[in-house]
Amino acid sequence: MMPEMNPHSTARVAGHPLHPMIIPFPIAFFISAFVTDLVFLSGGRPGFAEASMWLLGAGIAMALLAAVFGFIDFFGDRQVRGLRHAWWHMGLNLLAVVLEAVNLYLRSANGAAASVAGTGVILSGVVVLLLLVTGWLGGDLVFRHHVGVSEIAEP
Repeated sequence: MMPEMNPHSTARVAGHPLHPMIIPFPIAFFISAFVTDLVFLSGGRPGFAEASMWLLGAGIAMALLAAVFGFIDFFGDRQVRGLRHAWWHMGLNLLAVVLEAVNLYLRSANGAAASVAGTGVILSGVVVLLLLVTGWLGGDLVFRHHVGVSEIAEP
């Protein structure tokens, strides 16, 4: 009897999964937005508050692209959908993107500098904590459950 194959990544190019190629971008943008919030709060230079807005926008755009590939992987393989960690990974990442979209909206509506000191930095910090959890879950999906890991060794 053949052993069951690893859950595979459906969204891939030349055998390389696309989701893990894209996810570093929103992570870097969201963490950088939190850092620029903290720099703004410590120094008060409005350019850092403005930079946070741009970073949030870029992070949301890249997160949506990563989500498309993640959804393709999630719905493209029954084994992936059967993993509890995959559901948590997806749900918490969606929550993070929604929180950052609210964060960006509040900053746009109330002014970048005015929003950082209250809700802005709190939402950015919460999202960074969520990213730590979802990153752990994503790593668990790859290293423990072998999602997207090829069973074919290179010659």
